[in-house]
This record gives sequence, C-alpha cells and structure tokens, in this order.
Amino acid sequence: MDRARSDDQAAAQAFLAEIWAALGGDPARAGAVRFRGEGALRSSLPVSDLAAGSVGAAALAAADFREASGGPAAEVWADRRLASLWFRASIRPGWETPPAWDALAGDYATADGWIKLHTNAPHHRAAALRALGLGTGGLEAGATRDAVAEAVAGWRAGTLETAVVAAGGCAAEMRTLAEWRAHPQGAAVHAAPLVLLDPGEEGPPLAPMTDPARPLAGIRVLDLTRILAGPVATRFLAGLGAEVLRLDPLDWEEPSLAPEVTLGKRCARLDLSAEAGRARFLALLAGADVLVHGYRPGALERLGLGPEARAAARPGLVDVSLCAYGFSGPWAGRRGFDSLVQLSSGIAEMERAAAGLDRPGALPVQALDHGAGYMLAAAALRGLTERRRRGIGLRARCSLARCAALLTAGGAGAPRGELGAAEDADFAPAPEITPWGEARRLRPPAGIAGAPMLWDRPAGPLGVAAPDWA
Repeated sequence: MDRARSDDQAAAQAFLAEIWAALGGDPARAGAVRFRGEGALRSSLPVSDLAAGSVGAAALAAADFREASGGPAAEVWADRRLASLWFRASIRPGWETPPAWDALAGDYATADGWIKLHTNAPHHRAAALRALGLGTGGLEAGATRDAVAEAVAGWRAGTLETAVVAAGGCAAEMRTLAEWRAHPQGAAVHAAPLVLLDPGEEGPPLAPMTDPARPLAGIRVLDLTRILAGPVATRFLAGLGAEVLRLDPLDWEEPSLAPEVTLGKRCARLDLSAEAGRARFLALLAGADVLVHGYRPGALERLGLGPEARAAARPGLVDVSLCAYGFSGPWAGRRGFDSLVQLSSGIAEMERAAAGLDRPGALPVQALDHGAGYMLAAAALRGLTERRRRGIGLRARCSLARCAALLTAGGAGAPRGELGAAEDADFAPAPEITPWGEARRLRPPAGIAGAPMLWDRPAGPLGVAAPDWA
C-alpha cells in the first residue's frame, strides 16, 4: 500500500472514531471497519475522508445492532470511492431532471463582502425580495438576477443577512473561520458535542430479528425530513430493510431531488398544522420505532408535538433530529441549508483562498448534508441497539454547523483530489425502474458481510402513498 492511500485510510478512520465516540460506541469497535477504494473529491478540506468515515460509522452501527439482535459477527467495510460518489449523487437518471437551483439563488457581492441568498422555496424567494425592496408592485414574479445583484450591492452583508432572515428568508454572510469561531453562534456550535445524546424512556421490547441478512426488517421509521441530510439517513436505514414512511406537507415538492432520496421509501402527505393531521401523526408514531425529523428547534413544540408528546405516544422511541445551526446559541432556531452553513462557518472563504478565487468557494458536494445524514443514521442505529440491549429509547440531535466544525477542525490545505465521474463499474448491474423511467444507481458505499445493502422499492414521487404503515 502506498503512503498516500495509507494516509487517506488513517484520516477516514479518524473521522469514524470521532463520530463513533460521540455516539457512545465502544472504542474497541472503532477499528473494526475495513476501508477500501481510492480517490478523493477535489477540495482544500478532507471531504472524501469525511465521506468514508461517516459512511463507515453508519455501517459499524448497523453491524453492532445486528450482533445485539443475535446475528453473527461479520466484517464491516466502507468504500472511499463509492462513499465520495454517493456524496455527489447516487443516481444517473435516464431522463432530464429540473434545475436544482432557483434562478435567483447564489452568491452576491455586497458593499463589504459576500452573501448567499437561498431562494429555492417560493416563500424564501419572496422573503429575500421583500427584504431587498423588490417584492412589491409586481416585481417579485419578474425579478431578475441583475436587479437582485444591483440591490444587494448597496447593502452591508451582515445587515442584509439580518434583514432577509427577519423577513422569513434564508441568507448567509461569508465569514472567515476565525470570525465564525468568535461569533456567538459559532462559539456555541464549537462548544457543543458532535451529537447531543439523551436517554429516552423505557419501551416494549423490539420484535426479534427474523433475517440477519436484513437486520432492520420489521423496524418502522417515520421520516419527517426534507432536503437533504434527513432523507440521506432514512435512505440508508431503508437499505438495511427498515420500513420507511416519509411524510411531507401538502404542497411540498422536491422535483430535482426526489429520485435521489426517496429510494426504498413510501412517501405520503400530512398536514401537521391541522388537528386531524396531528392526530394521524401521533397514531403513526405509536407504531414507529424511529422518528427522524428536521424541524427547527421549537417548531414541533409549537404544534403540540414536542419531545414529551412524542415519548408519550411511543414509549421507547428512538428520536433523531437535525437542524442547521445547532441547538443552542442565538441562531438555534434559524433556517439554514448546507450551502448557507458553508458561508457562515468559514468553509466558503477557505475554499476561496485555497483556489485563488475572487468570490466565495464551495465544497465539491453538499458534504455537510451527507456527513450529517450518515451520522443521523448511525445515531438511529445506536438508539435501536440501546433499545435492544436495555429496553430504553434515545434522543439524538446533530446539526450541519457542528458537522462543519468537524470538517474544518484540522484547517485547510492545498486543493487535492481528482475524482472523476462515476464509471460503469461503480453502478449496480441491474437498472432501477422508477415511475419517471429507467435509471442507474450506484453500488452501496458500505456493507456488512452477509447483509448486503439493498432497497425493496425504487425511488418515486412524493405524496403517492397513504399515510399509514404498509
């Protein structure tokens, strides 16, 4: 083995060990994952190391649950190349997909720096335009990128960030890593554990594992997540045999991402703002083993669905959640996405400086979403293991901003890595037949000997299933 590959494996192992320790795993088990595969996504930060390490941690947690359920000890592996490719996109569709970004979304120069506006959701777009004074007199529908750029140029970045957020939108000023660490929210994020863990209540025993080749068969996962970390987590659980029911609001669509993240899931709709919808949710929760949700801190509480209500509906629940900017600090309830956290946390400035750009840089993939997604999956599996061994549930919380702190902890280096496009050998041999047409899906990025990851149903549109357990 050459030194570069050895160093890559050591770096991936270090990420895995830190994630595993944050989840309360046995330190002696952290070295049980065999890393294979080569290559790296080009970045000044160790993106592919995070990819391999986080995927490996989820696979290790799955193996631990399988053993706790009476299954045999088995080799666990994670593939560096495939993990990196899954961080980019796992599907190659045979049809044209809609654009991933709204025409107004992106980076804009301000009077004193840079800001990113996230306008993919119509209400976020409207909020940004209102803050800029472009949302009245019929200008909102026909706003152009040039008009937005001209308006943004007259603002200071921090002032505009505050105005957009106050209007109900999503924006982030580009900060350096030092500025972020000195910021009250950055300080709160860096002081927080990688994963916040709280023991849950006692619950009835899990049903016995019926097939060691499908260790999560019979496990029910209720998925209240959207773009992108939460759906990554529940997709991983579905690949181990879990029954995943995803619930979306009545008007929510993800046309560019649904083929990527609905693999293995049934997708329904439910209006949690209505009393009947909340009652149906609690009925579904009573039959679930795991809940994964990405609502901002306090949002479910305002609907009467806080942690106490959830635990009462399902004693022993494994309750796993994600937010953008952390669960403490002045921005704990702030809306956010991977691309925004990259600007806030210093990543965009680090990538800008390393590449010699005159504008914000970016990671080659949405690594915070994907990394946090596999941490969520690992947390859910750790919770199921505790439920199996001790009969109690678990509450686990992590954030995109804390994942960013993990990625940037060692600083940036010179850009490295030249991982090309996925090749034929990277894909599963059989096509995936979806409602949109035929597609190719990457081979799994990790696995357990004797329990290969596979998905029982192809990706499909949102909202086509009934809100009930199959």
